[in-house]
Amino acid sequence: MGTEVTQLMLATKQGDLAAFDSLVEKLRRRAFFVAKSLVGSREDALDLAQETFLKIFRARETFRDGEPFLPWFHRVLRNTCYSHLRKRGRLRKVSLSATAPGGDEDDGDWQLEDPRAADPSDRLQADEQSSAFDAALEKLSARDREILSLRHFHGLPYKAIAESLDIPQGTVMSRLFHARRRLREQLAGTLDAMPDPTGTEIQALGDVS
Repeated sequence: MGTEVTQLMLATKQGDLAAFDSLVEKLRRRAFFVAKSLVGSREDALDLAQETFLKIFRARETFRDGEPFLPWFHRVLRNTCYSHLRKRGRLRKVSLSATAPGGDEDDGDWQLEDPRAADPSDRLQADEQSSAFDAALEKLSARDREILSLRHFHGLPYKAIAESLDIPQGTVMSRLFHARRRLREQLAGTLDAMPDPTGTEIQALGDVS
C-alpha cells in the first residue's frame, strides 16, 4: 500500500482530485481507528480523521517528491489528535521519553489524562468486558495506543506498521511486546482470555499476521 498511496499523493499534489478521493478511501478506516485509540471518543475520532485529510489536502504542495507518504500521513494525524487533546488538558509529556535530537516535539511519548471522561456515551453502551478493555487501553500512553491500534484494530502486519511509522521492523515488534505487556497489567485478570504477553500474539485483540 505504501507505494500506491504515495503515488496517489503525488497525483493529488498535481491537482488530481480523483486521486485524493482514492487516497481518503484507502486510509479513512486507518485514520479513524488510530484517532479513536488516541482520543477515546468515536465522534471526535471521526472529526479528527476528517480534519487530518483536510490538512493533508491543504498542504499537498509541501509534500516532497521521493518522500514516502505514510509516515507523513501518520505525523499529521498524530499531531492533529495531540492538538485536540492539549486543548482539553488531556496530554502531558512522559518524563522518561525524550525527543530525539533534531526530531519533532511529538516524536516522544505522551500520557493521556482523565481517560474516563473521554466518551461516557460509548462506555455506557458497552458491556462489562468491553468497558474494562477500553478503560485499560485508555490508561496506556499515546505511543502504546497507536501501535496497538495499527496492529490489532486495523490489522496491519509488522512490515506495514514499520513503513507507516518510519521505524525499523524490530522496533515495531519491541514496542508491541511492551505495549501488550502494559495492557495486560492494566487488565490485571479482568480478561482471562488474554494469553501470556510473552507469546507472539494476543488472540483477544484480534491479531492479524
